Amino acid sequence: MEPSPQHQVVCFGEVLWDILPSGALPGGAPMNVAYHLKKLGSHPALITKIGTDDYGKKLVNILSDAGVTTEYFQVDYKRPTGLVYANVNNHQEVVYDIVYPSAWDFIEWQDEHPALLEEAAFFVYGSLTSRNKESRDTLYQLLDSANTKVLDINLRPPHFNRAHIECLLQKATILKMNEAELELITGWFNHFQSIEDRIKLVQDRFSIETLIVTLGGDGAIVNDNGSFHRHSGFKVEVADTIGSGDSFLAGFIHQLLGGSSAEDALAFASAIGAFIATKAGACPQYDLWQIIELINKNSNTKSQTVL
Repeated sequence: MEPSPQHQVVCFGEVLWDILPSGALPGGAPMNVAYHLKKLGSHPALITKIGTDDYGKKLVNILSDAGVTTEYFQVDYKRPTGLVYANVNNHQEVVYDIVYPSAWDFIEWQDEHPALLEEAAFFVYGSLTSRNKESRDTLYQLLDSANTKVLDINLRPPHFNRAHIECLLQKATILKMNEAELELITGWFNHFQSIEDRIKLVQDRFSIETLIVTLGGDGAIVNDNGSFHRHSGFKVEVADTIGSGDSFLAGFIHQLLGGSSAEDALAFASAIGAFIATKAGACPQYDLWQIIELINKNSNTKSQTVL
């Protein structure tokens, strides 16, 4: 039997079901990132917790079928698998009702975690799991052992507070956020007008090497160690935007694992984020060639360096 591949990325946090008007779909940012990393050919692991219900069993089956290991899943015998009631408004924005408490609010530290983190180049975490003390304490302990720390901020009122967010920012090597989240956080400290000034403020205050801001239909911008790069995005017909940002982050990390520059990683991430927005749900079926095809069709859409 061949040995299992080394886990290049460890994702930590919520797994759940998005309950949409059209039905239930698997979701949760860390799970989505792990799913897309695997689809792209990387080898992720996912630390999370599910209930004993059918929702939990279905998540295990879905991820196993996708080739994502469920070895680090914990089982909660008291609380249910996470549910989020999601509604899409007229502006294609998703409004969430995140059920509390859920199994993923109670992720425990386990003795196998340090060895797992040691072999992984990247550790992906979000802010949502800091809403409850048990998962928050486990996250802080994991951050003490992790290598490159990737914070995918996820500000969902009322499930965050400033003190916890600042602690998570202080740990981050790479930070991904959207424009509204950037404006909210920088508003705590100052009221810069330009996006570049806001990005610099967060990077300088929290010593973050790489900061990515997604701009919806207008693309994305990254500041990597003082160098700004911007991508104008890809024009596609949107089915829904659920999971688009998570696939973006997976694409960015996958490219860094392959040795790409932040600028090239931004272009690829923009392509997969746009492609996933053409599909229903966060974890659709697709192949890498479809992302490459989108890039080739938009070969005149390029990144630019912002001075």
